[in-house]
Amino acid sequence: MKKLRVFVVSDSVGETGDQVAKAVISQFRPGLENTVIRRFPHIQSEELIRKIVFLAAQQRAFIVYTLVRQEMRKLLHDLCEQEKIQAVDILGPALQTMATFMEENPLETPGIVHMLDDDYFKKIEAIEFAVKYDDGRDPRGLLQADIVLVGVSRTSKTPLSQYLAHKKYKVANVPLVPEVEPPEELLQIDPKKCFGLIISPEKLNFIRRERLMSLGLNDDAIYAQHERILDEIQHFEKIVSKIGCQVIDVTNKAVEETANTIIEHIFTRK
Repeated sequence: MKKLRVFVVSDSVGETGDQVAKAVISQFRPGLENTVIRRFPHIQSEELIRKIVFLAAQQRAFIVYTLVRQEMRKLLHDLCEQEKIQAVDILGPALQTMATFMEENPLETPGIVHMLDDDYFKKIEAIEFAVKYDDGRDPRGLLQADIVLVGVSRTSKTPLSQYLAHKKYKVANVPLVPEVEPPEELLQIDPKKCFGLIISPEKLNFIRRERLMSLGLNDDAIYAQHERILDEIQHFEKIVSKIGCQVIDVTNKAVEETANTIIEHIFTRK
């Protein structure tokens, strides 16, 4: 199989060009076998463009480029033609078509899509919050959270917290165990921001047994026994009844589906 070399040239981080290159190559080589993809990010000088084209000519590489400045695109295009290098302009045609449609000139400022904004910082803050207040580590987080999740072990509290955090919600979660009294803060929060996650005993039994086996442990431990699970669910129902919160059955739901249900409840109440 012929070795394929692809240069991804960008005046930003090169993520777009890299993804497009991989998507195209995978149609010929699904596993990207015998393929080398080299990324050249933050290319904003003519000198660097000339050096990359020279290197591509030496290595007989294919070039994919995402450059927002028209003069840089033209220079790379002309040099590639001169050196008989195959190259694909990813952004140029889209920018030109959009400019004609909008009757405006593009800003031609590299990296705008990656500039840090308020939404970015809110997301990072929410993710850090979810990690800090995961699994009931610090009950004080319950009073600061936008959303509080409660449930027995293995009801996807942690992945759901992270998913909602990426939607910029500050989420804390608390595991409910019969032998441990829930934190006082749990009964002080607004019930409208709390959601109990319930799952069928049969499904939970299966999940816990699989978890034990994955850890190399015996799958008939108390943790996975049916009677123990029923006790935990009974305790869960008692606590959520005290809180007065919404209960969501996650038995056959993906994390995304549960998250959408929670977000819908929040918007409806607002």
